[in-house]
Amino acid sequence: MIERVLYVRLPCNPIFPIGVVYIADQVHKLFPDVKQQILDLGTVPPLDFNQALDSSIDEFKPTLLVFSWRDIQIYAPVGGRGGNPLQHAFEFYYAPNPLIRLRGALGGLKVTTSYYTELWRNLGLIKRGLRQARRYHPEARCVVGGGAVSVFYEQLGKSLPKGTIVSVGEGETLVEKLLRNQDVTTERCYIVGETQPREGLIHELPTPIEKTACNYDYIATIWSDFSYYLQDLDFYIGVQTKRGCPHNCCYCIYTVIEGKQVRINPADEVVAEIRQLYDRGVRNFWFTDAQFIPARRFIDDAIELLQKILDAGMKDIHWAAYIRADNLTPELCDLMVKTGMNYFEIGITSGSQELVRKMRMGYNLRTVLENCRDLKAAGFNDLVSVNYSFNVIDERPETIRQTIAYHRELERIFGADKVEPAIFFIGLQPHTHLEKYAFEQNILKPGYDPMSIMPWTAKKLLWNPEPLGSFFGAVCLQAWRQNPNDFGREVMKILEEKLGCADLEEALVAPIVPKNQQLVGTSA
Repeated sequence: MIERVLYVRLPCNPIFPIGVVYIADQVHKLFPDVKQQILDLGTVPPLDFNQALDSSIDEFKPTLLVFSWRDIQIYAPVGGRGGNPLQHAFEFYYAPNPLIRLRGALGGLKVTTSYYTELWRNLGLIKRGLRQARRYHPEARCVVGGGAVSVFYEQLGKSLPKGTIVSVGEGETLVEKLLRNQDVTTERCYIVGETQPREGLIHELPTPIEKTACNYDYIATIWSDFSYYLQDLDFYIGVQTKRGCPHNCCYCIYTVIEGKQVRINPADEVVAEIRQLYDRGVRNFWFTDAQFIPARRFIDDAIELLQKILDAGMKDIHWAAYIRADNLTPELCDLMVKTGMNYFEIGITSGSQELVRKMRMGYNLRTVLENCRDLKAAGFNDLVSVNYSFNVIDERPETIRQTIAYHRELERIFGADKVEPAIFFIGLQPHTHLEKYAFEQNILKPGYDPMSIMPWTAKKLLWNPEPLGSFFGAVCLQAWRQNPNDFGREVMKILEEKLGCADLEEALVAPIVPKNQQLVGTSA
């Protein structure tokens, strides 16, 4: 029997579903006779989810269902489920006005209701899909993976149908083994009701694959909604140039899911993939790597890729990415500008070198500034988003002043209107160093439910501990009240008014930590 694989991207914001696209492409290259179809529920109106799923299964009759679940956790400083979840939380926890606290409580209730409704809805879609598929093929199998599943694989397994294969991280080799009817117990997965997830499963190394250019001519034949992402000329289409991140940032889950081994996709293959999309009218690309230049030893790979994009004659494109700006060189800056980079994000988290070190981030903030000056000198005049997460480990008034000084220097380099501070409060993720630190500090206890957003849990997972928690709560509430449309800049303004601004040199120098002082960042 010829296998029939239906990929279902569960509902989320309309972000290009690069994960299922890449798996379907890999499967086609290995098994050209296997029938495949993609159903992207991100393009379907909510009232039509069940009907769209039923119709796809009735028409296609899959033998293997692969569900991709992208999002679960909701801690973010931007509009989302039922409004701004960070604002609702801060109003509830920190507002002195009882009416504002009530508004926060009602907003939080709306967010919580929406969160659990989406959680149960997605679980219901998985159960419904498998039940429907087994009407046609009683032996039909089900795989559930994606970013959300990779983080919460231990918790989700308790709610999924027996026999569901829960996939952690990359899914290509798992699907390949299933189609070959091979044993999958050595893959990063487990089978609900049959096996238990191995201890440390998420920390196991992914199986490297040889990545070639995605065949979008084929993808267009199995994905009826592909054109949805090509209609808006401002939409950024994802292209992956590498997998893996070698760093140890204390709060980040990327390095755990993708592994520390950076695997570079051949530049010729990446350019060939971009060319296919370019010929379909796409001009905006988002490099979906955890970091576009994760370390200095990968600078030459980035230079090779950008030079080949330039040589290919695609001179009217724009691209964006997460970038570790400490890894830029004048040559790379020049190529970035020439190839059309018009936006990038840097997640420095703090403008204090001391805190950057304690969070294991591996940044040299002085080098970041020097490289940003090179980028500006090369002609970059577009937007920079700088991610700050206040109240991290050992935050103090002096480190806040240092962050303000650092941000003002970035504004002097690029222009105040070009530097957008994105204010985050870290959402504590399982399997990270920060979780371990929370256990050691008795902030959390082992066995807690990381998927819970009940107030007594959420306040701990939304990392804003005292003694500065209430201070930052008041600052953020003031910023939302005064200038909600430019929240990040308003937060910086208020902090500077309250605390002042340090000398820049203070921000760039980290004190030597005594060997007997235990901090998150003292070990590699």
